[in-house]
Amino acid sequence: MEYFGITDKGRVRPTNQDIYRIEACPDRDSALVLVCDGMGGANAGNVASRFAAECFVEEAKPALETGADEMTRHETLRRALDRANDTVFGLAGRQPEFRGMGTTLVSAFVQGRDASIMNVGDSRAYIMSGGTLRQISEDHSYVEEMRRLGRISEADARSHPQKNLITRAVGVDATVDGDLFEQTLADGDILLLCSDGLTGMVEDGKIAEVLAGAGTLEDKGRELLTLALEGGGRDNITVALFTCGAKQEA
Repeated sequence: MEYFGITDKGRVRPTNQDIYRIEACPDRDSALVLVCDGMGGANAGNVASRFAAECFVEEAKPALETGADEMTRHETLRRALDRANDTVFGLAGRQPEFRGMGTTLVSAFVQGRDASIMNVGDSRAYIMSGGTLRQISEDHSYVEEMRRLGRISEADARSHPQKNLITRAVGVDATVDGDLFEQTLADGDILLLCSDGLTGMVEDGKIAEVLAGAGTLEDKGRELLTLALEGGGRDNITVALFTCGAKQEA
């Protein structure tokens, strides 16, 4: 397995409220990849994403280290999400400066060739396979719901003034549901988990071009970050990449 992650505050935001975690257990042929994009005033977004990520990984790590089938992966991700949500929601309720904070979350629990993916909010999971990029997750956002209902086009969705309005987040309510997806990986397939700081600045076609190109996973991750910055860098940017099989060469 090979993996790489990178995050940057972008060109506009004063702080970085994104966070990523990659935990790998080569002996068990397993890995956990996680991206959170915090929201809230002042430092609240930082607090929400950091605590959510820490709690999520801590809860999921034992299953990562012992190995897990599909049912166990799903149970682990749900339990980890519940713990992350309880922690962030509790902090927001106890401290006025954190009131209303929350975070998106997208995670992949990979066991061998099987990946269980969970998302809450508009941070995304993609797979690059056979030269084709496909979004696995579905955004929990007002604009995406409008697009799915056919009320706006995909082109309109990219420039819609309310495109950052999400309908589901970790820590905002006492409970939260995450969507679960299953994906089988082949040699050379690349999983991409990212915040909307990437997808808001770089179109899917360009992301596909980078992932299909030459270079290591690190080369590709850094190129995606550069493209997001060159596109304006209006938000925090996080890219996490994972592939199984033979190591990619430059």
